[in-house]
Amino acid sequence: MHKTTLDEKIHATETTLALLLESSAPGSIRVAWTGGKDSTVVLFIWKSLLDHHGIGPLRAINLDTGCKFPEVMAFRDELTEKWDVDLHVTRPAVRLDGYPLAEDAVTCCRDLKVEPLKRAIRETGVTYLLTGIRRDEHPDRAGRQLTEERDSPPHVMVNPILDWTETDIWAFHDRFDLPHCELYDQGYRSLGCQPCTAKPGEGAGERSGRDQAKEQSMKTLTSLGYF
Repeated sequence: MHKTTLDEKIHATETTLALLLESSAPGSIRVAWTGGKDSTVVLFIWKSLLDHHGIGPLRAINLDTGCKFPEVMAFRDELTEKWDVDLHVTRPAVRLDGYPLAEDAVTCCRDLKVEPLKRAIRETGVTYLLTGIRRDEHPDRAGRQLTEERDSPPHVMVNPILDWTETDIWAFHDRFDLPHCELYDQGYRSLGCQPCTAKPGEGAGERSGRDQAKEQSMKTLTSLGYF
């Protein structure tokens, strides 16, 4: 059985995005950029493609839940300026003072992530949303497709690095000297909100440091509109 190399995965990702650019207005496409290692790869490849064609700006959406790590926010702001990203930052409509953070995973993620994302898609007129999700990072993402039509609001979610692995991601970072949040150097492997993120134990899985109640609700969150 042929094992796909990183070069082949890069080519497949570039082909997917190039075809999208040929068929769609650049202004209708944004990257769902979390500031994490995976979506930064997608942001970089999309940026490279736009730069190659002399098209700008580089557009992205970022979810600021109000309880992200300050290191992630600082990295986001630094790279936004360095790469000249047209960044639409969306925030929850609920007040966090007294909000029961992480007490119910589905409710919390719906209020702090899903609803703000939907609002951002409406406000920016996004037709295609590029994500950095991977099949191997979670069992409920194993069956995800390259393109997925969503409604409420209508848009197409494009998942161009679905077949990449965590090793592929870091090899790509190393090859192109991509910047990353300093928390990865401290032992974190997957970054979410502070109440739901810890360093994984030795030998544990990539997302083992994420709140497991949320991890078990991934399929529900996806059905609600999350990526």
